[in-house]
Amino acid sequence: MFKVRIEGSFAAAHRLVHYNGKCERLHGHNYKVRVWAEGETLGEGGMLVDFGLLKKALNEVLLSLDHSDLNEIAVFADDPSAERIAKYIFDGIKGLDKGLPIAAVDVFETDTSMARYRPD
Repeated sequence: MFKVRIEGSFAAAHRLVHYNGKCERLHGHNYKVRVWAEGETLGEGGMLVDFGLLKKALNEVLLSLDHSDLNEIAVFADDPSAERIAKYIFDGIKGLDKGLPIAAVDVFETDTSMARYRPD
């Protein structure tokens, strides 16, 4: 199995409405995102997928999140957790219909706190 990974980032504010603690107050993060692709065969040029194509797709999706209040994005239903953001990014890249072999998306709120979405 071949695996490749690219990274991107965005800055955004959010609060978790259905949470009891400090994260229920509006705050922000400089999110780091890792997108994983995997497959068993290599294509032209001996690559699983062109890094540039993955980065372009990720950046298209991140445009809708960067410098925003994530609570204003309907799909998050007032609880834009890292888990839900990871799924949103995964689905967004898949929705571009570019045939990219996306396997998982990691979203880091901090250097030590990360959520992953991987459909199984």
